[in-house]
Amino acid sequence: MSDTRNTATQAGIGLGSAIAVAISWSLHKSILWAIIHGVLGWLYVIYYAVTRPGGLSG
Repeated sequence: MSDTRNTATQAGIGLGSAIAVAISWSLHKSILWAIIHGVLGWLYVIYYAVTRPGGLSG
């Protein structure tokens, strides 16, 4: 059971980082910002969703 949970956790972190890098690159076109946002991962994705017009409410 712990192996399954560990694998899912690793996949989630990778997905969050990939989304954060894609959002960052589309906005800033900067490798430095993409790296910083990739490290922050899901935190940056959530921040982006909350601060954009329409955000989480659609």
